[in-house]
Amino acid sequence: MEENNLDRLTSQEISQLWGTYMGDSAQACILSYFLHITKDESIKIIVQDAYQGALEHLEIISALFKEESYPIPFGFSLDNDVTSSSNSELFSDSFILEFLHQFGRVGMRSHAVNLSLAVRKDTTDLFEKCLSDSIRLYNLAKNALIVNGLYIHSPFLEPAESADFIEEQGFLTGIFGDRRPLLSTEVTNLYANFQRNSLGASVMLGFSQVAKSKEISKHFIRGKEIAEKHCEIFSTFLKEDHLPAGLYWDSQVTDTTEYVFSDKLMMYVAGSLTAMGIGFYGLGLGASMRRDIAAAYNRLLMEIQLYAEDGMNIMIKHKWLESPPKAVRHKK
Repeated sequence: MEENNLDRLTSQEISQLWGTYMGDSAQACILSYFLHITKDESIKIIVQDAYQGALEHLEIISALFKEESYPIPFGFSLDNDVTSSSNSELFSDSFILEFLHQFGRVGMRSHAVNLSLAVRKDTTDLFEKCLSDSIRLYNLAKNALIVNGLYIHSPFLEPAESADFIEEQGFLTGIFGDRRPLLSTEVTNLYANFQRNSLGASVMLGFSQVAKSKEISKHFIRGKEIAEKHCEIFSTFLKEDHLPAGLYWDSQVTDTTEYVFSDKLMMYVAGSLTAMGIGFYGLGLGASMRRDIAAAYNRLLMEIQLYAEDGMNIMIKHKWLESPPKAVRHKK
């Protein structure tokens, strides 16, 4: 039986620390650029808070890796992966605020998982801080969106007369014949996936304009087209029940083509957004009780999985895909 030695970092802790370091090093670069271009001082304060949090996380994780004799990931750096000299604005202040809002929302989900996997006190303390920072960022961004009249809420539903049970097998159908109205859980996921794809399409549009490599620019354009197509599919389901689908953000992307981020950083961000999309589609699939919606999620999942694989192949080709910690394969 393996010795119960909890002084060492577990594989769970190592993987979550590594992923958090990579994510925060990328976020620090993006947030430093947002700090440089944001005009609205109230939004800049939120960006500064998030930026400072990312730097603190990186410092703590670096110390933990050194203490355990684990190599510190290369990640991304302010010197190599983002410009600090250009005054070109790729995104508007409104876009940056919504980006922070979604960034905080995703952080709450991921760091709640990280915290649930932490064993040692130091890793538990770190992920408690990461979760607390994400909650604060989410609330600051949400409140700023509300104050500025920019908050996009999900659809309202009329209350039913009473609670009831499902009595017909037709409740699950949807590919042929009449479709029942959407459930609140289905609306929630369809709407949220529309919003994430709408924002993601605009990120891809911006990245395609400033990428140095034509190959990588084309990859981002393809990602934008996929995201927009998925928005249309989610929107169709919602509109069938006369529900609003949300807004597009492409008007909040400027036409600048000046260097902003390295191609390596943008490919990492695109890959991360795609990976998150796969996870959220899985949640949507699990919560969908209509066969036509489940079939749509399965089809869209296949499409973004292939896109993610193509992105990883580009990164491997350019030697940009950093390897996570892995198990030692002992000789037999």
